[in-house]
Amino acid sequence: MRVLKGALLFLVVCILGGCWDRMEINDLAFVTGTALDVQEDGSLFCTLQIAIPGSKEGSGGGGKGDSGSFYLISAKGNNGNEIHQALQKKSSRQLFYSHRSVVFISERLARQGINKALLDVFTHDPRNRLKTYMMIVKGGDARQILELNYPLKQVPLEVVNEMQRTGDEVAVTLRDFFIANQSEGIQPVVGVLELGDHLTDKKEQIFKAEGTGILKDLKLIGLLDEKETLSLMWLMNNLKYGRISTPLPEDQGKIGIMLNHTTSKIVTHADKNAVRFNVMLEGTGTVEENNSSLDVSDSAQMAMIKQAVENSVRKQVEQLLLKLQKKYKADSVGFGQEVYKSNPGKWKTLKKEWDAQFQNASITVDVDLTVNGAGMVHSTLQHE
Repeated sequence: MRVLKGALLFLVVCILGGCWDRMEINDLAFVTGTALDVQEDGSLFCTLQIAIPGSKEGSGGGGKGDSGSFYLISAKGNNGNEIHQALQKKSSRQLFYSHRSVVFISERLARQGINKALLDVFTHDPRNRLKTYMMIVKGGDARQILELNYPLKQVPLEVVNEMQRTGDEVAVTLRDFFIANQSEGIQPVVGVLELGDHLTDKKEQIFKAEGTGILKDLKLIGLLDEKETLSLMWLMNNLKYGRISTPLPEDQGKIGIMLNHTTSKIVTHADKNAVRFNVMLEGTGTVEENNSSLDVSDSAQMAMIKQAVENSVRKQVEQLLLKLQKKYKADSVGFGQEVYKSNPGKWKTLKKEWDAQFQNASITVDVDLTVNGAGMVHSTLQHE
């Protein structure tokens, strides 16, 4: 009985005493964004954007020491632990990364290789949030993104909101990147941002999405533009929405289509010495702009529009595949992964030489679209 009473008393003391190792919110510095650059001597330069306690979200930027909703601290080093230690010494509060939205990586660092910047720093430390997005900053330094005096909210939050809203931009989290990097038969891709055109005027400082970064062996080897990014996302079955502008044959004008539903399927055909692929793209879209003499309410003319759009999409996708195969030599879509899934035995024989096999693989593309023409205006205003 005495033992039981003693145990109960100890339990009561522990409960009333609270958690001895808890961290008070007033002792934390909430990191909202990270920028990684590389110095001339090859060392890493890391910049953190930290929310100012009690500031109103969207009250303005605080880059370069300006008053606002955040402030920046920076440090350089040769590895993650060294940088984190230097950053922590610059903060009177414990750095807390669970609210971080985006990790920005400069194009220069990405082209040199991001393995030392990411794999060790972000995989072994449990304080890092794997749902954090990662983006490559085209040209300039990544820290310039965090320094922007953006007129709305903090830049990292706006980047995430933009990627989640549009549905036609590559949105890759740390978790997505690590899975792709460790998976069979696919190379990871990363979204790309670029600084705006008015960096000298603080009231007009902006950023814009600028396509996709193609990586191979954890090094950036090329960039895709917006049209190529749309094709890539469609191939990977990740496209939610998209806009296509299609020229009609015989100089009849152009048609603008808004895609609101797309699917992709890759069928693998294994031969003795190689593999062939058939890509089947399907989608549903609506005519949003008709700069031609065609009447979208006429079924025969809508059939012409449908065929023209399908041919345009097929040509655009084939050009992207040719670029991936011959120029970048990177299987960013995951054709090798399809071989691995459908025929693991065949993949074992192809895995070591997949780079060469992918460059010469036969890939055919079929497109089947459902195009709706009904809208506020059934045909062009110029139609008579």
